[in-house]
Amino acid sequence: MKTYLDCLPCFLQQTLRAGRVATDDEKILKQLLDDVGMMLKDIPLENTPPETGMLIYQKISQITGNKDPYKKIKRTNVEKALLLYPELKEKVSNSEDRLLVAIRFAITGNVIDLGVNKEFDIVNEIKKILTQDFAVFDYSKFKTALNNAENILYIGDNAGEAVFDKILIEELNKPVTYVVREIPVINDVTKEEARFIGIDKVAKIVSSGTTAPGTILDLCNEKFIDIFNNADLIISKGQGNYEGLSGVDRSLFFLLKVKCKIIATNIGVQEDDIILKGINL
Repeated sequence: MKTYLDCLPCFLQQTLRAGRVATDDEKILKQLLDDVGMMLKDIPLENTPPETGMLIYQKISQITGNKDPYKKIKRTNVEKALLLYPELKEKVSNSEDRLLVAIRFAITGNVIDLGVNKEFDIVNEIKKILTQDFAVFDYSKFKTALNNAENILYIGDNAGEAVFDKILIEELNKPVTYVVREIPVINDVTKEEARFIGIDKVAKIVSSGTTAPGTILDLCNEKFIDIFNNADLIISKGQGNYEGLSGVDRSLFFLLKVKCKIIATNIGVQEDDIILKGINL
């Protein structure tokens, strides 16, 4: 997905938001905004938003000296999500369609997005998404692909969301490779958080090799590309991965909650809609 003009002010808002988490020094924040503003004028709109996000968060780390400004917030979100895990597992076990409920929970975790300036209440989101209609619902195609798959590539998004991903992974009943970011960027999941959650107990954890807040194949390592090309079923979580992978010539499924009007327009849905969308099937 290309960058749109409406993405540019969003990039600056993200810069200031992350900058304020990293430092309270107004002079540093002003320098940060100046540098990112100058950088944005030279970035082509043909770039995907995660490619630009990668440059922005590199600049944030460089100027503030803080390489993981959201570290404490990530841990808090993960711990809160883990407290919900037993109750959610019970709801899945007691449901008529365990897989579908697990998918709904996986999408619920997608609201924990610190790259988007929206507050979230995860408990209320769980209640809402359990009954919310899907705007795009390729569930029958997903089940067919799952039944035919011998191995699954599951591309993670944010750290707190990974707790909800674990619930879905446990319902897939197939060998799963779970993909994390190479280094901390926004609140995206890294190996550290994935292992803390226990993803390593239910899936093999690998890094995509990218430092972008989304999966950009040209920036990924050879190991990931090989797994990506040979996976029988690919599940991509979240907006950043949608932005990076929506144009690939490969069958995969996107799971996400739509949190910005640009992505809503691109998919042909509304903000706050939930999506299970397959491409190139």
